[in-house]
Amino acid sequence: MKFKPLSEKEESVAKEIVYSAFSVHKNLGPGLLEKVYEICFCHELSKRGLKYQRQIEIPIVYDGIVFDEGLRLDVLVEEIIICEIKAVDKMNPIWEAQILSHLKLTNKRLGFLINFNVSLIKDGIKRIIL
Repeated sequence: MKFKPLSEKEESVAKEIVYSAFSVHKNLGPGLLEKVYEICFCHELSKRGLKYQRQIEIPIVYDGIVFDEGLRLDVLVEEIIICEIKAVDKMNPIWEAQILSHLKLTNKRLGFLINFNVSLIKDGIKRIIL
């Protein structure tokens, strides 16, 4: 399947997201709680001059009705990229489906699934494009 290329801004912000994840993992390593990684990751984003929002509610619109029923994304960066933060031993394929759902419901194109509970952070970053 062919995708329209990402914008320069999306690519630029994506690089900073990866650098931020690398920095957090380098300083903290694996083994901490997801919330700790999320807080530190957001701090790294702000050090790089990026705006972010944490724990964003995502409404579901169906049949002309808006349902506010508990979908939530971890971090939205520069209002264009979704980041789901994990700290788990084994990734569950459902989390990739979760990001795809979040991308569709928010009309975003790029998301990252970042698992900090790995020996090498490069093995914990998955880039997902819609």
